[in-house]
Amino acid sequence: MFERLFPRRKPQPEPLPQPNAQLALGALLVRVAFADDDYRASEIGQIDRILAQTFDLGPIEAAKLRAVCEKLERHAESTEEFAQILREEVDYADRKALGDAMWSVALADGHRDEKEEIQLNAIEIALGLTDLDMQAARETALKSL
Repeated sequence: MFERLFPRRKPQPEPLPQPNAQLALGALLVRVAFADDDYRASEIGQIDRILAQTFDLGPIEAAKLRAVCEKLERHAESTEEFAQILREEVDYADRKALGDAMWSVALADGHRDEKEEIQLNAIEIALGLTDLDMQAARETALKSL
């Protein structure tokens, strides 16, 4: 009876922020972790550490940033949008370091996954990294396993 008198309204979703370099990086890190459909705490922790270190954030701020990046990643259709932002705003050496950071997320759970590697390769290409730099990042990352 009360439901008819006072119907519940679904809360309006908050609008997503316009992506910038910080959000684009976070969204791509999340995209790598989601690629294998197994988003683990170890990957979440690694993303938070990367965001905290890269942007000089505390743990709570990094976790909040990651949460926003997760929403952006879910609603973005392509990797290219985020990569374009990073290509425009981040110099090559720093984009190369982002590729290394993404490998650390992909391997944070302690094993290789083909879906994550395919996603990561697509991101590295979209970031404009050279084949030589992509291979070096992969070899370095796999040595840590």
